[in-house]
Amino acid sequence: MSSFIARATSSHRAQLATTAVVSGVLVAAAILGLQTAKKRYRVQDLKASIPDVDEDHAATQVCTCLHFDLVPPLSELTLTGQEINEYGAASDIFAPSKEDEQSAALAARARIGDYDDDLILEQLARNRVFLTDSGLHKLRSSFVIVVGCGGVGSHATAALARSGVSKIRLIDFDQVTLSSLNRHAVATLSDVGTPKVVCLRRRLEQVAPWVRFDCRNELFGAAVAEQQLAPWEEQRPDFVIDAIDNIDSKVALLHYCHAHGLPVISSMGAGCKSDPTAVFIGDISASTDDPLSKSTRRRLRLLGVSSGIPVVFSTEKPGPGKASLLPLAEAEFAAGRVGELGVLPDFRVRILPVLGTMPALFGLCAANHVLLALAAYPPPAYLPHKRRDKLYDAVLAALQGLEERLARAAGADPTGLRLPVTPADVAYLVEEVYRGRSAVSQLPTRLALVRWRKPPSGAPFVDARTPGLKRSTLRLRELVCMTKEEAARHEAQVLRGEREVEEVWDAEAVRRVEERMREEEAFERFR
Repeated sequence: MSSFIARATSSHRAQLATTAVVSGVLVAAAILGLQTAKKRYRVQDLKASIPDVDEDHAATQVCTCLHFDLVPPLSELTLTGQEINEYGAASDIFAPSKEDEQSAALAARARIGDYDDDLILEQLARNRVFLTDSGLHKLRSSFVIVVGCGGVGSHATAALARSGVSKIRLIDFDQVTLSSLNRHAVATLSDVGTPKVVCLRRRLEQVAPWVRFDCRNELFGAAVAEQQLAPWEEQRPDFVIDAIDNIDSKVALLHYCHAHGLPVISSMGAGCKSDPTAVFIGDISASTDDPLSKSTRRRLRLLGVSSGIPVVFSTEKPGPGKASLLPLAEAEFAAGRVGELGVLPDFRVRILPVLGTMPALFGLCAANHVLLALAAYPPPAYLPHKRRDKLYDAVLAALQGLEERLARAAGADPTGLRLPVTPADVAYLVEEVYRGRSAVSQLPTRLALVRWRKPPSGAPFVDARTPGLKRSTLRLRELVCMTKEEAARHEAQVLRGEREVEEVWDAEAVRRVEERMREEEAFERFR
């Protein structure tokens, strides 16, 4: 080894090569060292630029706020010279205007009582004359919750705030989009991308700074209903406005309010509607010609709620040339399961055409109902609840007689036979499944319920496994609605005869019944 080094160092060419290699290594090491040092200094500078955040820092105050009503005025939120928006971000993306800052500051003062009450009464002078001092006082002392702050909910909220309601809780998970601007009550281009609840608070503070808003940028659901509809400062909600367009959330809200005695009014579908003269307020049992109303009513009946909830709905019927739900493009079907294409599970994935004026009408009707109720003003004559209890009792009695005759024909003793059917079940089948008409002739009078098909040969007709109890094996989805005359023919030829339904009734009637039965089987999971 030593002889090799000696030969290499004695050669002039080898000396040049060695010098070149060593020089290259040194230069590379110097460059890498310089880059590492620069990176270290940049990291240190970045860390040094981040201020210490203690308990009193504005950013901490924003981030620890559970709800937007607790956020300090925008003018107080600063971080190294930059303003913080409602989301706790030091960003200029949604920087408030001077007017926004002034309105927020004025609202913050008004919320703690630093606002002249005479000015409030002057602004509410027309309402004061209309509702009297007593009615206005009730409004100003009320607490209303609006769930859903889109086209319907924003107009309802704006009307409540302008009319004197002093405490409003807003619940909505969504943000303002460009397509929202055709129907939203107060949103502007500068609000696009902001939560709808924040947009409403920000704009309405400029109109009624004394109104206190509790903004919940959350999705309403059955699991959190108790928390979201909880009292505010020990005051129970005086009214709830349902402006949700998702069926699961809507049913959960209405069922909770009904079960807990919270006054509520619900807006049904304003999409694809164009006739303002067809908008009504009435009991949910009276709502017609509206797919959202039908689905809501049906789901609520399965939960034991058939009436007692006022709703805003339209009786306008679809027709040629009128707007309808837009179909999905083939590319969307190719992308995967259609149910997975929505923003959230169980939310619609197709575009619903909406004329901007109609959600406003629905929202103002809902707000009008709430204002009159809170002020104890004489209510209008709304569409009444469908009171057909005598009909349901008669249909159930006829069904009991039919089942006893069929049991006797099958060789069973019908004495004491009980049916697993209640008057509420009869109402559900007649009104919701069969739309109050015979499935055969579509006639709406002299209705009855009968089994559609004869039980299979050998199938037990009576369940007598419990001693002293005879229970019919009848299931709700086996029943069909007919006129009494059609039911008598069906009993004689199908249930007690040897003919099949396809031999007795025409193909269209059979198709209609089978379709309704499949539909009901799908709905049974909500029972």
